[in-house]
Amino acid sequence: MVRKEIYVYLLAYNLLRSLMWSAGTSYTTPPLRLSLQGTRHHLNNFIPELLAATSTKRLKIYRTLLKVIAHKAVPDRPGRSEPRVRKRRPKIYPLMTKPRHELRKQLKTA
Repeated sequence: MVRKEIYVYLLAYNLLRSLMWSAGTSYTTPPLRLSLQGTRHHLNNFIPELLAATSTKRLKIYRTLLKVIAHKAVPDRPGRSEPRVRKRRPKIYPLMTKPRHELRKQLKTA
């Protein structure tokens, strides 16, 4: 079952990438500049219309889907490389080593 689930995820991923490729080549947008999550979002929005449409109208809806995908290109951001580091800021407060009610008493008496 796990193998089947992985295959379904790969199938969905390839479907989205093929939609991105078709949209990019149809509307002269570089396919690598299109958003994978944007494509997924637009496809989810268009699925009810595609299922309810007749075969002739389905082609128009599909072309509209490609057009919407192609016009939502991710802006080019040259020189973007972020280092993979942990960002852990040290706190100036000590660790809580006593129960909260004892600390409240201690704070009131101080």
